[in-house]
Amino acid sequence: MMDKLQAISDRLEAVVTQMEDPATYADPDLLRRLTREQKELEPVVEAYRAYGQAEADLASAQELLNDPEMKEMAQEEIQRARADMERLREELKLLLLPRDPNDGKNVVMEIRGGVGGEEAMLFAADLFRMYVMYVESRGWSLEVTSRSETELGGIKTIEFIVEGEGAWSRLKYESGAHRVQRVPVTESSGRIQTSAATVAVLPEAEEVDFHIDPGDLKIDTFRSSGAGGQHINKTEAAPIRITHLPTGVVVECQDERSQYKNKDRAMQILRTRLYEAELAKQNAAIAAQRRSQVGSGDRSERIRTYNFPQGRVTDHRLTGDNKNFAIDSVINGGLDPIVDALTTAEQAAKLAEAGE
Repeated sequence: MMDKLQAISDRLEAVVTQMEDPATYADPDLLRRLTREQKELEPVVEAYRAYGQAEADLASAQELLNDPEMKEMAQEEIQRARADMERLREELKLLLLPRDPNDGKNVVMEIRGGVGGEEAMLFAADLFRMYVMYVESRGWSLEVTSRSETELGGIKTIEFIVEGEGAWSRLKYESGAHRVQRVPVTESSGRIQTSAATVAVLPEAEEVDFHIDPGDLKIDTFRSSGAGGQHINKTEAAPIRITHLPTGVVVECQDERSQYKNKDRAMQILRTRLYEAELAKQNAAIAAQRRSQVGSGDRSERIRTYNFPQGRVTDHRLTGDNKNFAIDSVINGGLDPIVDALTTAEQAAKLAEAGE
């Protein structure tokens, strides 16, 4: 492990040196890659250097054991240094685990009302509100790119982009089917109903991740007409629809006033969807090996139940007493305890796999 850590330390020095080269700033893609790599390597190197310091402190303290006047202080220093080394050793094990290459990326999220009629749409709106509050608590930003609502304020479907440090590393666990058990506002007899909504979370693809040939695109612009009808309009208009002809993937963006902003956002989402499809092809052969106790993230899985009568949220990927959380906190954006538990479970699974 120490040889690997030294190699990582050497690599960080090489990255920093390369970033100081004026030529690097002339290449934005290279600078972006180096900046990201620096952020990934720094926590590992800091822990490695702290471990080396603790090791040096231990050796110095052991040399003082033969001095009667310094013996008691040396013993205390030895205990402290050994404790630091043990703590840092465990920290380094986690830092050296295979890392999700998308952890530093922004995310594209989609929520859809599922089984349960209007109540499912209202639950989808509650989930969106939950994510808005969570994003605010983390200091991230959220931008809605498209939405379709019901007359009662429910959400048929909504798509939005979350930007911020660590967005993917925290929100990736939200992908899947979310189930709710409660008395709907539309239910006059007071009976508890079970409904569902699905959440899809994708890492936002950057231009360097996936190249799209402009010749493969069909771009239509729209303008609303009358009480909801639309017609194609080739002049200035805000809503945009982009079709990727080779795959048939269609993306619409209607939330910006500017046609150009809508086109930029639509291209961003299209690139992300095509990038995800490409990754899915590459990973299909090894997907089963990578499945851990936190689930695969497939949107067809029931990952969580929000039980309002019992005041709890249960995450079905967790076990024992660790899987239940207070619903009032969670539904108001308090997702960190669930995310922390899922992260710990994933790390434990990876450590066990590494041990095997």
